[in-house]
Amino acid sequence: MSRLPVVAVLGRPNVGKSTLVNRILRRRAAVVEEKPGVTRDRKEFVAEWAGKHFILVDTGGWAVKGDALVAGIRQQAEAALAAADLVVFVADATTPFTDDDLAVARLVQTSGVPAVLAANKADGPGVDLEVGHLWGLGLGEPHPISALHGRGTGDLLDAVAALLPQGEAPPEPGALPTLAILGRPNVGKSTLLNRLLGEERVLVSPEPGTTRDPIDAVIEMAGEPFRIWDTAGIRRASRVTEATEFYAVDRARRALAEADLALLVADATAGITHQEQRLAEEIAAAGAGLIILLNKWDAADPEAKEIAEDGTGDRLAFVSWAPVLRVSALSGARLHRLPAAVRAVLDARGRRVPTPELNRHLRDWQEAHPAPTRKGKRPRVMYAVQAGVSPPTFVLFVRGGTLGPDYLRFLEGRLRLAYDFLGTPLRFFSRSRRSREDSSGE
Repeated sequence: MSRLPVVAVLGRPNVGKSTLVNRILRRRAAVVEEKPGVTRDRKEFVAEWAGKHFILVDTGGWAVKGDALVAGIRQQAEAALAAADLVVFVADATTPFTDDDLAVARLVQTSGVPAVLAANKADGPGVDLEVGHLWGLGLGEPHPISALHGRGTGDLLDAVAALLPQGEAPPEPGALPTLAILGRPNVGKSTLLNRLLGEERVLVSPEPGTTRDPIDAVIEMAGEPFRIWDTAGIRRASRVTEATEFYAVDRARRALAEADLALLVADATAGITHQEQRLAEEIAAAGAGLIILLNKWDAADPEAKEIAEDGTGDRLAFVSWAPVLRVSALSGARLHRLPAAVRAVLDARGRRVPTPELNRHLRDWQEAHPAPTRKGKRPRVMYAVQAGVSPPTFVLFVRGGTLGPDYLRFLEGRLRLAYDFLGTPLRFFSRSRRSREDSSGE
């Protein structure tokens, strides 16, 4: 498949770049809030207009002056420009252009990348006549638009499509296995993604909460392509105070709902906390595969390593089926083990047990270890069938009452050992199958 053309959306902070991206995608894919600095990393989406598919890149606001975080955002925007085939430069139609506008415009001009100028926030009557000052940016004709209300965006996209080569249609979203990187803030999720991508795609900062939107990218491990999301750090709900963080956490949870496998990143120097426990519960409930990464392992002293190991066995005992890798995202130590673990978990999620084998095993296990009696009756699985995969799902037809949770865990453990269901939750649904004695009393 030929490479899709890349369209980078650039501009100074708070001119409506992410609002325009959402308008083009026809969905709320990027976090939007009325303050600068909400978008930080560059995010890629597949978009289409007039039959042409392209990669749409949302970037953070480009500013000349600022702290280290602003400098990092600027570097990410410049990296997007370097990879772009076309730039959509977004300016505010309602105000005179600023020094930052001029600086970004000069950067685009010297790059030689063709540009389309979007004069955003042209919401009121007569605003079309007031965008002439933006000719001074040297980027050609301003296209008056309202990204918020959709006004003029069709004409803007016509101008974009006219400058793009015809690319092939991208693969369907479900064609690639999807991985989601999850964890509480500042455990090294973005460092891990940068390591897997082989580039500084995501801002990394000691400040928690640097990542706001899920970063959607395609990586290759051991020759196999995967779609991967780096999500915002998920904190306790009581500590989520900003609307920006609320939407970022909401997107992280939606990314989990669509993921085939979650990489749960924990800080080995800090141990396993209640938040890792809660996230593991959410991952299992979502039916996603799970690999636990004890990150910063090389930086942990022997006592911290022991605490992290104990915490994994204690707080995360309910997902003891998940493989645990002790890694360093910063140095890459032991990350070579990740591709094989990912493939093993994905294989387990798609594994099917033939019905005759399943029932033969269940008969043997129940004869060796019968279920305990409940209310004077001993329940027994009379028949079972695997109803689905991803995750593997089984329906048990039970006679003589209901199976207790301990006995279900026993059967699950035997099933895992017999069929190597590594890293995937298993789901069980029971159906009552009444005996003649049960039904005669009705």
